[in-house]
Amino acid sequence: MLENQHILASDDIKLSIITVSFNSVNTIKDTIESIMSQDYSNVEYIVIDGGSSDGTVDVVKKYSDYVAYFLSEKDKGIYDAMNKGINLASGDIIGILNSDDFYPNSFVLSNVVKTFKKYDCDAVYGDLVYVKANDTSKIKRYWKAGKYDTKKIKNGWMLPHPTFFVRKEIYEKYGLYDTDLKSAADYKMILNLLYKQNIIVYYIPMILVNMRLGGTSNRSLLNRIRANKEDGLAWTKNQLNKPSLIRFKKPLQKLKQFFLKPKL
Repeated sequence: MLENQHILASDDIKLSIITVSFNSVNTIKDTIESIMSQDYSNVEYIVIDGGSSDGTVDVVKKYSDYVAYFLSEKDKGIYDAMNKGINLASGDIIGILNSDDFYPNSFVLSNVVKTFKKYDCDAVYGDLVYVKANDTSKIKRYWKAGKYDTKKIKNGWMLPHPTFFVRKEIYEKYGLYDTDLKSAADYKMILNLLYKQNIIVYYIPMILVNMRLGGTSNRSLLNRIRANKEDGLAWTKNQLNKPSLIRFKKPLQKLKQFFLKPKL
């Protein structure tokens, strides 16, 4: 059991952590410093910026001694930026921590590496909390992922994508994020890797990421409607039989996030 435990891991496995940003001057400092504070040392940090104009670039440059690769240019959206980062990554394992998110403690990456070693898995994931944007000490929602199984995914289950760490060879074998999708390419990726390809995945029962409220898929009603439509497309584009009512079941899965409370 790894919950709330500080587990030291030897640093022979290289991690690549990718941060995608766009006009994130008010939040990216927290993201960067949460990675710098990790007790796991073998980390390659990559920042892919979409051509920010608000001072984000200047913030990132202050950490140039720590950031291995920094690219700032116009892109085709968040998934295009993720793909750029994955292509640059040289680590054995890749994680994505976006510029609104941060690790809640200094031993997240140690636990991730320990889990990969112990279970010889292809990917791991954990739990996530949504925090108030202007007061990150206040938890607003708790996404307790639980263990994966095929029945749950047919009923709209999804893991918290920012907690997903995967071996680079898996991306090389099965492909990158679908840039035709604007808010559900992560869902399509999870369906492909876990449900279609049946990779070996392990659930870490601890909070791995704090996310500020206001992500791309739920920032507005229009975005939520589009994301709901794309959830169905994620099955179709994976050449999978779409479960009945999946576009309604998936949003319903999120309701429990408002009632569960994490053990801190």
